[in-house]
Amino acid sequence: MPFRVLGADAYKGGWVGVLLDGDGDRLQVHAAPTIAALVAQAGPVDVAGIDIPIGLPDRTRRRADQDARALLGPRASSVFYTPVRAALTCPDYAAANAENRRLAGEGISAQAYRLGPKILDVDAWLRAGAHPRTIEVHPELSFARMAGGPLPDSKKTWSGTVRREELLRQHGVLLPRDIGPAGRLVPVDDVLDAAAAAWTARRAAAGAAECVPADPEFFSDGLPAAIWS
Repeated sequence: MPFRVLGADAYKGGWVGVLLDGDGDRLQVHAAPTIAALVAQAGPVDVAGIDIPIGLPDRTRRRADQDARALLGPRASSVFYTPVRAALTCPDYAAANAENRRLAGEGISAQAYRLGPKILDVDAWLRAGAHPRTIEVHPELSFARMAGGPLPDSKKTWSGTVRREELLRQHGVLLPRDIGPAGRLVPVDDVLDAAAAAWTARRAAAGAAECVPADPEFFSDGLPAAIWS
């Protein structure tokens, strides 16, 4: 049975999404400033897979982040520890780092804090309701699932880019040379990450995806915290 699914990844200008409509040859790439706008562009989907933390901790690390890092070996650093919710609303990185230390006993990376607006964008959209089934995805975990193990090369390298595009093609996600306006706006690695998220969303729609941890955690926001691949 064909499914209509969306994979989404954050980039500097907003969000990029890869829409798979049935077979891999019916593929569209969209870009939008917010996750709500991106999903609206894509239209109705069975599953949306988003490369962003879903389910924000209050005082601890998330098991999803720990488990994903353990599985990724040389790519473990691509998974950052999700800040506690209170840290994401702090006005600057120094304050956020201090708040995370106060509540969770450890600081946060500058990268994690910079992603705060994107994390809160998805959080607000999900908590507002009226959204498709939505899962958290980490592209490096998706690519590792495709390859049978973590990839040795960073997605920022030529070898890493070629290998990721090859894996997507082998698994039926065929990115065309011309992806429309997004091709002039979005970095290559973010398009590849969105495509990997779409692949995982399609697996989830078919009931074939797995998540870490196997039993999602729940924090005060009530959203299941687990990373799917």
